[in-house]
Amino acid sequence: MILSLLGLAVAPGIAVALYVYFRDRYEKEPLALLVTVFIGGFFFVVPAALIEMSLDHFWLLNDSVFHTAIKNFLCVGFTEEFLKFICLYILAYPKKDFNEPFDGITYAVMVSMGFATSENIVYVMNGGMPIAIVRIFTAVPAHASFAVLMGYFVGLAKFNNHKKSHLVLGIMTATLFHGSYDFFLSIENIEFLALGALASLVIGLGLSFKAMKSLSENSPFRYSALRRKPI
Repeated sequence: MILSLLGLAVAPGIAVALYVYFRDRYEKEPLALLVTVFIGGFFFVVPAALIEMSLDHFWLLNDSVFHTAIKNFLCVGFTEEFLKFICLYILAYPKKDFNEPFDGITYAVMVSMGFATSENIVYVMNGGMPIAIVRIFTAVPAHASFAVLMGYFVGLAKFNNHKKSHLVLGIMTATLFHGSYDFFLSIENIEFLALGALASLVIGLGLSFKAMKSLSENSPFRYSALRRKPI
């Protein structure tokens, strides 16, 4: 039973990581670096948890809507997305293999899926099979969408004179969707939960697919890859 739960906790993050890896059709990233970035995201859960606990204690948050918003947008959303960005910026951004804008998405997703996998193991081992099933269709895709949106802007930044405004926009966009998703889940109102959280997830996923399609179609390696195909 424990092995089954562990498999359900780990499989979704790996599945999403593989999906994005194969979406990068024209110039694949080295597996060693992808695994390194994934593992980095996995262990960045630890400082995220410590910071979130410290912020909870500092703010002395209650259950009011205002404090719920502070907790989900600042304490959780911003903390987690900023740390994912730091992991991405340290482990992947300077590498020579990060050589096209789509790579921002690829490496951001690897960080986020490592992070989500670590979280998943904790939640699933404590909550069992029902939590595992729910998170396959909610939390893991949500983390993936936050990552794609951040990675889109990070990729643009690297190939646009390392534009800081793009980097900030990547962090803030991911934080906005992360905070919105968590905020609606935290409101004790079934209509808010169903409509708000679901809307955040669906919109985030929709924008993510558009971002991947846009950067893939405009890949600098597309033409050379097409030329290599046999006629």
